[in-house]
Amino acid sequence: MASIDALKQKGQSIWLDNIDRRLLVGDGLQLITRLGVCGVTSNPTLFKDALEASDAYDEAIRDLLQTNPDIKTEAIYEWLIVRDIQMAADQLFRVYEQSDGLDGYVSLEVSPHLANDTESTLNAARWLWEWVKRPNLLIKVPGTLEGLPAMEQLIAEGINVNVTLLFSVERYEAVAEAYLRGLSRCARAESVASVASFFLSRIDTKVDDILEAIGKPEALALRGRIAIAQARLAYQRYKAVMQTPLLQRPGGHRPQRLLWASTSVKNPAYPDVLYLDNLIGPDTISTVPQKTLDAFIYHGAIRDSLEDELDVTQREMDTLRTLGVNIEAVARELEVEGVKKFADSYDAALATLQEKRQELAPAP
Repeated sequence: MASIDALKQKGQSIWLDNIDRRLLVGDGLQLITRLGVCGVTSNPTLFKDALEASDAYDEAIRDLLQTNPDIKTEAIYEWLIVRDIQMAADQLFRVYEQSDGLDGYVSLEVSPHLANDTESTLNAARWLWEWVKRPNLLIKVPGTLEGLPAMEQLIAEGINVNVTLLFSVERYEAVAEAYLRGLSRCARAESVASVASFFLSRIDTKVDDILEAIGKPEALALRGRIAIAQARLAYQRYKAVMQTPLLQRPGGHRPQRLLWASTSVKNPAYPDVLYLDNLIGPDTISTVPQKTLDAFIYHGAIRDSLEDELDVTQREMDTLRTLGVNIEAVARELEVEGVKKFADSYDAALATLQEKRQELAPAP
């Protein structure tokens, strides 16, 4: 069996990709943190699932409707989500303090419909930051071309950012550069925090389809390998960024850690802990759904794996190019698809909440 504490000894944090009111009422989150989980992330799909599976939000929805029968469904969503985030942040605050601001964070996303609008993303992020008002909040901002200047400005203003939907080393480098620019303009740079979230299983799902269409033995041999290769190469760039004078300066400037997201495998032929086993290394985070975390604890392998066989990794990427696969073009497709999936998830959550609202509305 593997333990989260053993992962911590390797320098990697585990954050749970799950948050809803049922986890926050009582000791649910506290019990998880005692096991070593030191952060949580939220998303609209998790909220939608909780709405459908329980009555955990019913009382709060009734109260909002009693107070303001004409309140918009989107405003109800925001009230409920912000309260969840505040509760989670409060319960994780001890982890935040004990880790000196390294862990103990909870992430909240701006509306994905704003992903290609820099100014609207900025305004939404500022508003959420002020509303939640917790130092261990991370505002999720998509790593789109329009999201990068928003992230840079938010960091300059001292607002913590989780940059999401990263699929390529090239885009990660742009994110890291934007973070450093923002940090250089931040009046409280010693306390601002950021993570850069690499989405793994989506890379393999997309690239595997291309490799299978090519059909050559050297193409088929790369299936299930490219997401890990991209993550390992991004980590090498991270190590180079760590040597920049700004982060070497005294004063406690925090690096922007790499976070492995989308860690549950989509292909049942692959090991269920493929991404956890193969990307363990210092100064990183893995976000995991409960099922994947349970599998890792049951049969995961704890070893320094993030820098394994870097020469092999480079050869695999060279082979991919030789086969005519443009990983940057693939990443751009994944980004567009990712933004749409996030927006669809957000809209589905609002639709479910609208149904719940109609069910709970007081009789006329």
